[in-house]
Amino acid sequence: MKRKVVYPGTFDPITKGHLDIIKRAALMFDEVSVAVSESIHKKTFFPLDERLDMVKNTVAGIKGVKVDSYSGLLVDYLKKSKKRIVVRGLRAISDFEYEFQLALLNKKMMGDDIELIYLMPDEKYLYISSSSVKEIASLGGNVSQFVHSYVAKMIKKKYLK
Repeated sequence: MKRKVVYPGTFDPITKGHLDIIKRAALMFDEVSVAVSESIHKKTFFPLDERLDMVKNTVAGIKGVKVDSYSGLLVDYLKKSKKRIVVRGLRAISDFEYEFQLALLNKKMMGDDIELIYLMPDEKYLYISSSSVKEIASLGGNVSQFVHSYVAKMIKKKYLK
């Protein structure tokens, strides 16, 4: 039986910190589904199709990694895809507080049918967030050290419009 895990998020955009979590999860599990959330309540900078494209380009060539999307509740996606293990990244105490609340809500909705695993990215990625990448780009800064080269091109293209 394959060990499968879901790594959900908006990935707006996907960063090297996200990629670090994906690579490490791929070492522990046979299949990692990077589940890109449509996130209708969160105003995203990139539409879903562009976020999916950036994630697919970033994870290309990593064995056992698939890219998927979902809309609505994560627990509904898990039930539909018949998966029960979720990996999330933690960078700071503020992430822990947010993730702890989400974990309790998801456990309440799914009970013992969900397991949550938290990974810290390598220390060189601890300070990187999608929000900070977008802020740097919006002010004309170079984001290539924080994101995959394809993502950097997509961000530059978006800000030049």
